[in-house]
Amino acid sequence: MARLADYFVVIGYDLDKRVEGEGQGCILQRFPEKDWEDSPFPQGIELFCQPSGWQVVPEQQPASFFVAVLTDINSDRHYCACFTFWECLDNPQVTGCRKADGSRADEADEEADVVQPARVFAPKSLVLVSQLDYTEVFRNCLGLIYTVHVDDLSVPLETVIGNLLTCVIPLAGGSQRTITLGAGDRQVIQTPISDSLPVSGCSVAQLFRQLGIVNVLYLFCAALTEHKILFLSSSYQRLTDACRGLLAIMFPLKYSFTYVPILPGKLLEVLSTPTPFIIGVNSFFRSETQELLDVIIADLDGGTVTIPECVHISLLPEPLLQQTQTALSMVLDPELEVADQAFPPQSTQPSALKIQDKEIRAVFLWLFARLFQGYRWCLHIIRIHPEPVIRFHKAAFLGQRALMEDDFLMKVLDGMAFAAFVSERGPPYRTTDLFDDLVANQVERIRQEESCPHKVLNHVKELAEQLFKNENPYPAVAMHKVQRPSDSSLNPTQNQKPFPVLDEVSVQLFIDHAAAKLKTAPPVVKAEVKSMVPSGPPLGDTVDRNGCVMANSARRLEVVRNCISYIFENKMLEAKKLMPAVLRALKGRGARLCFTQELNQHVLQNRAVLDDQQFDYIVRMMNCTLQDCSHMDEHGVAAALLPLVTAFCRKLGAGITQFAYSCVQEHTVWTNMQFWEAMFYSDVQNHIRALYLETEDGEQHSISQQQQDGSGSRKDISALELASEQSRLWPTFGKEMQAELVQKEESTVFSQAIHYANRMSYLLLPLDTSKNRLLKSSGLGDVESVSNSYVTNSIAGSMAESYDTESGFEDAESSDVANSVVRFINRFVDKVCNESGVTNEHLKALHIMIPDIVQMHIETLDAVHRESKRLPPIQKPKLLRPTLLPGEELMMDGMRVHLVPDGRDEATGLMGGPALLPAEGAIFLTTYRLIFKGTPTDPLVGEQVVTRSFPIASLTKEKKISVTAIDQYVQEGLQLRSCTFQLIKIAFDEEVESDLVEVFRKHLHKLRYPQHVHGTFAFTVGQCGKLVVEHKTKDKNQSLKTLSRNLVKTAKRTIVRQNVSRKKYSPPTWENRSSLQSELDEDEISVSEEVDHSVLTLSSTIRSSDRQTMSNVVERACCRDYQRLGLGTLSNSLTRSKSEPFRISTVNRMYSICRSYPGLLIVPQTIPDSTIQRISRCYRQNRFPVVCWRNSRTKAVLLRSAGLHAKGVVGFFKSPNTPTAVPSQADSTSLEQEKYLQAIIGSMPSYSESSGRNTLSGFSSAHMSTSDSADKLRQPKIGMLMKQVMGVKEEVPGTFSRGGRWGSIRLTGSGALRLSAYNPDVGPRLAGFESPQPNGGPSEPLFLRQQKAFLYIIGDKSQLKGGKQDAFQQWEVVPIEVCDVRQVKNSFKKLIKACMPSSVTADGFLRCVEESEWMSLLHRVLQVSVLVVELLDTGSSAMVSLEDGWDVTTQVVSLVQLLSDPYYRTFDGFRLLVEKEWLSFGHRFSHRGAQTLASQSSGFTPVFLQFLDCVHQIHLQFPMEFEFSQYYLKFLAYHYVSNRFRTFLLDSDYERIELGVLFEEKGERKSPLVCKSVWDYIDRLNKKAPVFYNYMFSPEDEEVLRPYTFISNLKLWDFYTEETLSEAPSYDWELRGRQERAEEVADKPDTSAPVTQRRIVWPCYDNLSKVMPDAISKLLQDLQSLEAELGQTAERWKDTWDKIKMTQRTDAKPESKPSFSSSLLMASNLSHQRRSQGVCLQESAVGPSLNLGLDCEGGATSTPVPGRTSTSTLYSQFQSTESENRSFEGILYKRGSILKPWRPRWFVLDKTKHQLRYYNTRQDKECRGFIDLAEVEAVTSGSPMVTSPKITEKAYFDLKTTKRVFCFCAQDAASAQQWMDSIQSCLSDA
Repeated sequence: MARLADYFVVIGYDLDKRVEGEGQGCILQRFPEKDWEDSPFPQGIELFCQPSGWQVVPEQQPASFFVAVLTDINSDRHYCACFTFWECLDNPQVTGCRKADGSRADEADEEADVVQPARVFAPKSLVLVSQLDYTEVFRNCLGLIYTVHVDDLSVPLETVIGNLLTCVIPLAGGSQRTITLGAGDRQVIQTPISDSLPVSGCSVAQLFRQLGIVNVLYLFCAALTEHKILFLSSSYQRLTDACRGLLAIMFPLKYSFTYVPILPGKLLEVLSTPTPFIIGVNSFFRSETQELLDVIIADLDGGTVTIPECVHISLLPEPLLQQTQTALSMVLDPELEVADQAFPPQSTQPSALKIQDKEIRAVFLWLFARLFQGYRWCLHIIRIHPEPVIRFHKAAFLGQRALMEDDFLMKVLDGMAFAAFVSERGPPYRTTDLFDDLVANQVERIRQEESCPHKVLNHVKELAEQLFKNENPYPAVAMHKVQRPSDSSLNPTQNQKPFPVLDEVSVQLFIDHAAAKLKTAPPVVKAEVKSMVPSGPPLGDTVDRNGCVMANSARRLEVVRNCISYIFENKMLEAKKLMPAVLRALKGRGARLCFTQELNQHVLQNRAVLDDQQFDYIVRMMNCTLQDCSHMDEHGVAAALLPLVTAFCRKLGAGITQFAYSCVQEHTVWTNMQFWEAMFYSDVQNHIRALYLETEDGEQHSISQQQQDGSGSRKDISALELASEQSRLWPTFGKEMQAELVQKEESTVFSQAIHYANRMSYLLLPLDTSKNRLLKSSGLGDVESVSNSYVTNSIAGSMAESYDTESGFEDAESSDVANSVVRFINRFVDKVCNESGVTNEHLKALHIMIPDIVQMHIETLDAVHRESKRLPPIQKPKLLRPTLLPGEELMMDGMRVHLVPDGRDEATGLMGGPALLPAEGAIFLTTYRLIFKGTPTDPLVGEQVVTRSFPIASLTKEKKISVTAIDQYVQEGLQLRSCTFQLIKIAFDEEVESDLVEVFRKHLHKLRYPQHVHGTFAFTVGQCGKLVVEHKTKDKNQSLKTLSRNLVKTAKRTIVRQNVSRKKYSPPTWENRSSLQSELDEDEISVSEEVDHSVLTLSSTIRSSDRQTMSNVVERACCRDYQRLGLGTLSNSLTRSKSEPFRISTVNRMYSICRSYPGLLIVPQTIPDSTIQRISRCYRQNRFPVVCWRNSRTKAVLLRSAGLHAKGVVGFFKSPNTPTAVPSQADSTSLEQEKYLQAIIGSMPSYSESSGRNTLSGFSSAHMSTSDSADKLRQPKIGMLMKQVMGVKEEVPGTFSRGGRWGSIRLTGSGALRLSAYNPDVGPRLAGFESPQPNGGPSEPLFLRQQKAFLYIIGDKSQLKGGKQDAFQQWEVVPIEVCDVRQVKNSFKKLIKACMPSSVTADGFLRCVEESEWMSLLHRVLQVSVLVVELLDTGSSAMVSLEDGWDVTTQVVSLVQLLSDPYYRTFDGFRLLVEKEWLSFGHRFSHRGAQTLASQSSGFTPVFLQFLDCVHQIHLQFPMEFEFSQYYLKFLAYHYVSNRFRTFLLDSDYERIELGVLFEEKGERKSPLVCKSVWDYIDRLNKKAPVFYNYMFSPEDEEVLRPYTFISNLKLWDFYTEETLSEAPSYDWELRGRQERAEEVADKPDTSAPVTQRRIVWPCYDNLSKVMPDAISKLLQDLQSLEAELGQTAERWKDTWDKIKMTQRTDAKPESKPSFSSSLLMASNLSHQRRSQGVCLQESAVGPSLNLGLDCEGGATSTPVPGRTSTSTLYSQFQSTESENRSFEGILYKRGSILKPWRPRWFVLDKTKHQLRYYNTRQDKECRGFIDLAEVEAVTSGSPMVTSPKITEKAYFDLKTTKRVFCFCAQDAASAQQWMDSIQSCLSDA
């Protein structure tokens, strides 16, 4: 029974305590005066009566009522029902003014403008304080008291209040109690049936109506995961109801943090508390809640929930969240489901509010039953008497529910509410309620129905009924009778009298009287029905049904069992074979549990002694099993292994035994306190269960080691059931019996604590206590404190030497270890003993015992450690020495490491075949490379050698990692990435000390980033001398003058001598140039401008006397190319030839104008050097426009420069129209720039043809017929190209839209900028490019169109903003967006990660490549290049003027020349192109490649690699146009970063001259082995073998290439992905030779064994080009070896090849093209697969019906891929006009079946249908059969047989298909050859 009301209080407005207009309340009277013992009077109640503050108002307000909730210090809630009405009183402010002292008067003056009313109304509150929550009853009672007062009823108020305070009602049980307060009233109070279920009324339904489903679910999850929640509303009662509703849906959890449904304004600072809370505040204070950063605000009036950004609410796990939302929606809005039905049912109204409230609560009850199902199986009961002590095994619960990763459940289980839940609902013997029943008996039903919403709804309605019945067990009774105040008293006109002062004595009498009565009354005994709490179905089944557990097939478990039985049967070889499979299988949970069960069977009397090898294997498997356990051990694997690691052991020597625990210590689980607690409680539970079973049965039950999932034994009675029975019997026991039981339990716990102190010391003390690794890591006891370095002790033996135990600090350190372990165990013991009620004496004894246990164990371990050192070390594989290059030296000897698999699947065996990785070997650091060499750990491929290496200079990232290799626990690892697309991920063996690793890293860093370029391998190779550069300061200017003179002189001499040779492929030979003698007098050339010496800072190492070196400048690539192209002469101004439009200027001979340009430059003839100096200042880095190539046909020139300086841009493009008195310098520069461009335009023949006029008005548009009309038709239209490049949208014909729009050059650009922004005239100009003739005739030549610029300037869009162009200028700007260096750098990083992922990623390889955007960068560069090629080809010049002129500009200019000029597609030409455009024109190789310490911070940016990739893309599309092969490009891509050669070092010619690297002296070369130039190396190699040669090279004359540039047409370069693990990358050829010799030597002894010709080829292991060479290389090799055998001097391969080509040309038939051998290339009828840019059907008479012309860049079919299966599919859809397509026909003899004669048949070769058909005779119309050419594999010459016709042997040939071989015989040898050629060409067409 409980009092209905504890206190009644009258609170009024305190007139004396007004502060600045704010009043305060004061308690006028309270009853009873004295506090109740069980319920002290709550403090601060006056604040809660008026939460918004005590204020007087000018008008009377209606009476109000609400319930506030206060929580006392014992966490008991007090409900304060506040009834407030308003009483009239004289205005205190007015009266205050009258008797004011000075200060009051001052205030009154300030407020003079406000008229103060004479009478005001002050609030008065009647407050009822109770521990019960009966809102309506309180409202009625307080309303009655007020009615008695205002209506002057005859009842004394004291009586009413006395009756109210003495009213007693039961807490629960469902009974009804009628009460009366003696004023003619009557009320019925309904108590709930169960007091554990909350009573909610309609508050939950109301809450959902106000906020909606999703918002309330957010609040629900926030409350459970301990966030701060604040409700806002303008109604106080609604705040209370909302808070009550939120608490009701949290049942069965109880909210245990701050709970204040109504918070007074004065206490708002409470909202800043750090602890979670649920608080309600009036909306009046909304502004003050705005700055709360971590509070979730729910606005009940507005229906919103605001979650701050910094707050993350964990939501319910799916599918629970979705199912809960569905169920709630069906309850709250049943019409939703049928809203779309044509005939909706009549009644789909939601239930009444009261019922709906219970239905919502039922949904949440159902939700909790699902969340907590099976929780009782994870309870550990650790004490039964005197009180049950219960702990929850969180890890097991989460593990079995497969919800380890679930954030929400983790937080809920860690929360205080759940802790209270366990302590309240854990005890097995207590009263049960609805939730207990649900979780025990209805789990199965819930599980079956969860997927069917309607069944769920039915269940919810059943639960709702029970909840409703709990609150309203009887039908409602209409017995309420409570007076309300009369209407007149509610709206009084006259002043009502104030609330009277009550007589305290009479009220107290009532109270005393009732108290005396209670004492004499017999005590009310409510019989509590206690029972055993049912546990419900066990957890295991639920998980398997959901299938969340990682499946372990029975086969895997079988493998684990077999391996263990082999080990114990001593079949070690068998076990070794199974080991890799077992270690893989142990990743799965099932296999790990199976492993522990199997091991259990081999333990006898807690001991199992093994020999060394068995011990090693078992320990390896244990480590592997533990390695995948999380620190929480949710699957109980570590728990099951714990008893085993103390059982398995081996004998080390006299009386010394080593146990397995000393080898499995390094796992996080052992340092996790929660794991030890769960283990301890589990064991205690088992022992206590055994204790009671034993006392019951009187016989000893052996305690078997059970599954540690908290469940006790399921075969028998469970621990909880036992405990329940014991709790029931407890009251029946006598005192002695009770004391005995308590003592027995306590002793059991105590003995277990000692046992665990021992166990913990076993697993926490390292074997070698002088080297404590636990302390090195993050500190014992932290979850993360572990480092992976432990190994079995025979391994420890092998590393004994590496650990120096001679240090004198051994004792101090070991005591350190001891202390930390003792501290950890003490913390554990304190916690578990306090929780399980161990006596203080025992606890003290434990604290004394623990240090002794630890010390004793340390002593034992010392002996074990000593003995284990004496063990013979495990046989480790021998370290293999790598082969080194000549001049390459080892910097550090090999360190034993494991090469760990990364994210690439090929080598790990996942894609089939045995696993090559992980491999065990050593890492070597040389002056040039980083090399790993070793053997795979998988015994099936143990004899293979695995090598990975890369040049140190290519290292891009090195980071430390910690690796757990499968076999052992390895200390630390490194991950090294290189820009040659190699990733070495190694784990250092335990014998490698960590300081050695640091030394290795320092060396690596020093070699990667040398102080100076002289420290790179290219300089240090083969040198023993010092690397210091001697700078000569004396005579500096002198040497420069000499340099410049010599430069000019030798240049002139060379050019005069060469007579400006214009022949296409004949640059002057090296021999001629080097032997040039001086023929001209030195002073013949006058240097027009002296250079200002103050500018020069060339600290040159060039000797002034060394003229030979000077003349070499002229031999450089630039000069040779200028001569080839016929650009310019070198002469002084007097003798300058006016006919030549360009000249070679020496203005930069001292590198004074532009450091990064070459010394000799091509400029217009008419521009003097002085102008050049001024112009250069306008450009970034002074890189002004110079000519670098000229089109021999159209005479258009290609110029390159940097972008303009910002200030130069505007001056350049604005017409100088503004009249100024004195022309400013900017104007004059701008004019000079115009003059410069005009001079370039003037050099073009097409310009001079237009009668030299400057305007374009008189431009002729006459038609010129072109010889190659098809050629013009197939050119992509320039206008469209231009628009695509600039990003202007263009509708592409539907057929090709798949290829995608070209897009702007910068795909992420901010929208397409139209051309007209720069030039109003560009639109029509470009439009002029696109109008073909209406009559379908040839379109007019593009360079005679009316509106066409002579010069297009490709400029950077961002640079050209704001410039407006003059419409009459002859140049036009094409603004494009350039990809900057940062973009390239980031893209490359992503590409490297995609091609060499460090771990297996969820995203696919192609997705990662796409995200890197590498292909779109290539697309942009190629796109601009193709545009420039088109411009040059149509007669317009182009100037590429982007960024600083040394990155993108270089790429574009080089590609343009490569596409336009076939010379650059030869070996010599490509070399010259790179030397000229990349080296001479100053691409910053050192800076972009981060080659030295200075450029380290800038990072690696592969601009040159991007260029090579573009060349590779063009090569793929035009394989016959390049003399060099793809391998040549890969070779350059590898060596441009390898630093093996000096070619790609330094940033410009200036720097190379300064360091004396540019010109190597002929006599300087001491060791012929060391090649300083990559070109020399390639030449040398090319002479020896055809590695770089492209056999398909068959160039067309003057062919301009126009590649497709869509991303869909680009292929990822295999350079990025290929790998050869059998040898290092194949780009260092000396290594290949040495390795092959070594292999031959190794192979010789095996001659006796039978030799097989078959060979297994692994894609990632073997070098495919070596193992499976192409036919031509193989034949050339065979030829060479045959010549060697015959003792002939071997002919050079090139000579042989040229001879064969010549004979093929002369032999070829006149109708086939003489371009190349038909038999070798199989392409006699198709000159080139992409040459015609359209599908050309030569023999078919299809005519105009088939038009596959590809003048717009097409889709996927537009790039025929060599090696495609068949083109018959392409043609099958077209009906030909003829019945037959006869490409070639004739009589052939065909062999019949066995012993049948050869018959002559008429054979027809059909190229269109791709068939070889045969007929009986020529006239026969019916085809007798055909051979599909798609199935043909080869055509070879055959040999005659017994039955064959007697014709010459050469007339036979065989046709091999995938199914069989057809034998044919032609009329004679010639026709046989013709047939073979025709079939071959047909095949190659496909």
